This record gives sequence, C-alpha cells and structure tokens, in this order.
Amino acid sequence: MGNVRLIARLDVKGPNLIKGIHLEGLRKVGNPHEYAQRYYQAGVDELLYMDIVASLYGRNGLCDLVQKAAENIFIPITVGGGIRSIVDIEQMLRCGADKVAINTAAIHRPALISDAARRFGSQCVVLSIEAKRTRSGTGWLAFTDNGREHTGRDVVDWAREATELGAGEILLTSIDREGTRKGFDLDLVRTVSDVVNVPVITSGGMGAPDHLIDVVKTGRADAVAMADILHYGRMPYEQIRAAALTAGIPVRTK
Repeated sequence: MGNVRLIARLDVKGPNLIKGIHLEGLRKVGNPHEYAQRYYQAGVDELLYMDIVASLYGRNGLCDLVQKAAENIFIPITVGGGIRSIVDIEQMLRCGADKVAINTAAIHRPALISDAARRFGSQCVVLSIEAKRTRSGTGWLAFTDNGREHTGRDVVDWAREATELGAGEILLTSIDREGTRKGFDLDLVRTVSDVVNVPVITSGGMGAPDHLIDVVKTGRADAVAMADILHYGRMPYEQIRAAALTAGIPVRTK
C-alpha cells in the first residue's frame, strides 16, 4: 500500500471560501488563498478547489485563484466546477492545475472523459461523484450541481463506466455525510473501491482522526479530503497526520 494522501478541500463561491452541510446552507469562511497557503505550510499532500456554483451559471471562475496558488504552492492542485469541455480543461491546466475534476459535463457526455484522458493523460482526469443513498438504503444515486440535480445514474455503475473510459481517479463525495462531522459513508467508499482500479478520494464527513482511520482501513480509501475539520480549526493538520501514523496508516511526513 502506498501513502494515503491527505487533501485539503476548498469549496469556493466567488471570492470566498465557503462551507455547507449536505452541500447546502453555505457559510463564508474566509479568503481561500490564505487558507490554502496555511494548509500547504502545514504539510497537506494536495489541494482540491471546487467552484460550487460554476455548474449552475455555466462558468468557471477559479483560474485567477489557481494561478495565484501555483506561484508559491508546490503540491498537486485539483480544480473542479463548471468544467464542460476540452478547452475548459486545457485552460485550467494552463492556469496551474495539475488535475481537473468533472461531474455534470461527464454525466451529459461520458465521451468527455475518454477525450480528456487521450489528450492530457488519465492522471489529469478526476471523476467527481456526488452520491446520495437511495430511500430504500440499498444503493446510491449520482447527483450534479452541488447535490441539486438527480441524474438517475447508479453511483457504482457510473464509477465503473467512467474508469473504463479513462478517468484516473474518483472523487467520491457523500451528500448524506458532507458537513455533518459524523464520519464517512464506509459502505459507499468500500463498494466503489471494490469495482474500480484507480484511486478513490473520499470526501464528506470528516470530524475526527478516527473517521480517517476507519475509511482507510474499512473503506479502503486511497485519499481523504478534509474541509470542515481544517477550516474551523477543530484539529490542526499536524495532529491529524500524527494520529494516522500512530494508527499505522502510511502518510507522507514533512
């Protein structure tokens, strides 16, 4: 097993870093660049920027933010939100992103995944899945537009199809757990991890180091994205990393 990556997730709306619960009720947190710089200095492995209203307005406003970050932050940066075409992906990579996360556009046109993988390499293409458990509790459905739009797609089938098309990673966000601090949806992460042969980044629910340990050991996550626990200073990153090491989880040390 390689190192488990610990990722700081920054959801952005306009100039503000924001945070919600179940992807709703968004609250302003602060300046995203200042937070990104802080997490980089603390030693996070990667940054994940998501423009959370871009799909609604058919635009992506993260280029300036990513350019500024790339000037003095030297870890991989993934960018998502409103990326609809090869041209959009190319622009984001030119702005300084290492990877792009696509959701809505991939649902509408799955060939975008294979086109992007051929053009830029699978390692650049992250499929973002917003998953919500079905009412019967027997599976999960994929949503778009920050959890607003129902796609009718089964999450597990979609993850399998997307990786066959060339997606190099899955960013798997549990709408049910996002912002709750109650822990990750272990069944969801494990079920998706079992059907794909690419890294799965889990997002949504991190409230304590035990949640990270559980999702790696039980859910078989390859990477963990954190937001609330970092943004609100509930626990410093260094302490989270130390807890992972104590639990025998391989993570990068500074």
